[in-house]
Amino acid sequence: MMNGSTILFYLLAALTLGCGVLSISTRHIFRAAIYLLFSLVGVAGIYFWLAYEFIAAVQIVVYVGGIVVLIIFSIFLTQQAGEKLPAQSLSRGIWAALAVFCAFALTMLQVVQHNFPEGGENKHVTVRDIGEKMLHTGDGGYALPFEIISMLLLAAMVGCIVIASRTKPESK
Repeated sequence: MMNGSTILFYLLAALTLGCGVLSISTRHIFRAAIYLLFSLVGVAGIYFWLAYEFIAAVQIVVYVGGIVVLIIFSIFLTQQAGEKLPAQSLSRGIWAALAVFCAFALTMLQVVQHNFPEGGENKHVTVRDIGEKMLHTGDGGYALPFEIISMLLLAAMVGCIVIASRTKPESK
């Protein structure tokens, strides 16, 4: 018998996977951005379900609140929100399906080969602990990955500006 927690997990997983598939399969660019938004909200919901509130909040602020909004604004600035993307060729779809299958097979291979320990008792971690760990420069610190993430966000903003600054080709 499934309890409420299990049902909630399956609903969040279905939301995340369903919107992710819709995001890559739709030909409407604005709808793809909205499906991406809901997929990322589903990931944040899974983090909340796992009781990782800080990571869930970061997921919402950085990805949902930042990158997706930049993507949507760049779509509107290019004035192509209502246009359909061109249909993809069959060979491209076959290669994409093959890549997805290979990625799934490699992931399952890693899961089967490694004996992951059972989940134990969660240690309550404060935001202060996370901040000290992220900014600590010695052994076990995450200052370098923290800076790499900031460069990723900068690259996303520059990419959105480049997309937004492109002018629409004039029809003859």
